[in-house]
This record gives sequence, structure tokens and C-alpha cells, in this order.
Amino acid sequence: MIKNTETELRSRLSQVKLLALDVDGVLTDGGLYYSNSGEEFKKFNVKDGQGIKLVIRAGIEVAIITASTSIAVTHRAQNLGISHVFIGVENKLSVLENLCHQLNINLEQVAYIGDDINDIPVLKAVGCPITVADAMADNKSSAIYVTELAGGQGAVREICNYLLNN
Repeated sequence: MIKNTETELRSRLSQVKLLALDVDGVLTDGGLYYSNSGEEFKKFNVKDGQGIKLVIRAGIEVAIITASTSIAVTHRAQNLGISHVFIGVENKLSVLENLCHQLNINLEQVAYIGDDINDIPVLKAVGCPITVADAMADNKSSAIYVTELAGGQGAVREICNYLLNN
């Protein structure tokens, strides 16, 4: 669902130097899976992963910023070649501001995808705020673009395709 014109979305995406992602509800479907012994599992979408790899190859930085402390996030990021991984984060905006400083880019050059209330401060601060189809209502009202697909169902690939075809 495009909230603004396609032209405005493409204009903002053309400025993006960093794609920053939440995990639960964005890179996953938001479900938490536990084994009988209490081990946590996450299901990631292969299409999202391929899109992330293509974006990295195109020269766009990618970061994961999540409140989750699951080691599965670190393994997935490693597999995809994502070098900026922040887990167990309480203040996502602060972490993103520090990363932008290190990369010498400004928040206007960031596309961020977040689906829940802890992502709203970041969505309000970046140049290209995006959320997924099944996000919370407040996130949808803070985003310039709401993906057609749900989190963990190819929503990140949808944005990667926009970035690559911009």
C-alpha cells in the first residue's frame, strides 16, 4: 500500500545509503517457536535473504537493529553478509544514530523497516520510514510506505526490489 505517490517513494529510496531492519515481525513472521528444552527458533524468508544480498552487492549498507537477543539473528546476519548487527537493543534510534555517524551518512539517507511500537521513534527520524502489511496501526501512520506483503513473507524483498530498481 503506497501512502504517498510512487514518485515520492522512489525519490526517497534513491537517497538511501543504509537499509536498517527490525527482526521479529519484519524478517520473521513474528512467531516465536520453542523446543521442549526451551530453545528458541526463528523462521526467516529465503526471498528476503536474497534481496538483502543483492542490496549489499549494489553498495547499500544493511543493518539489523533488534530488541531480540536470539543467537539465530546473529547466524542469519552472518549468512547474509550483514556486518552491522545490533541485538538486545532498547533504544534503536540511538544505535542507528551512532551507526550513521560511523558510516558518515545522515538519517535522511536511511530506509528503516519496523513493525511495532518500539520502532516508531526510528520511523519518525529516518528519511524513508517503511512498515509491513501486518504492522501495528501506529507504525502504518508513521510510514511513507506499507508493504503489500506481511513480515517474514517477503516484505523485505519487496523493498529490496524497489531499492535495486530505483
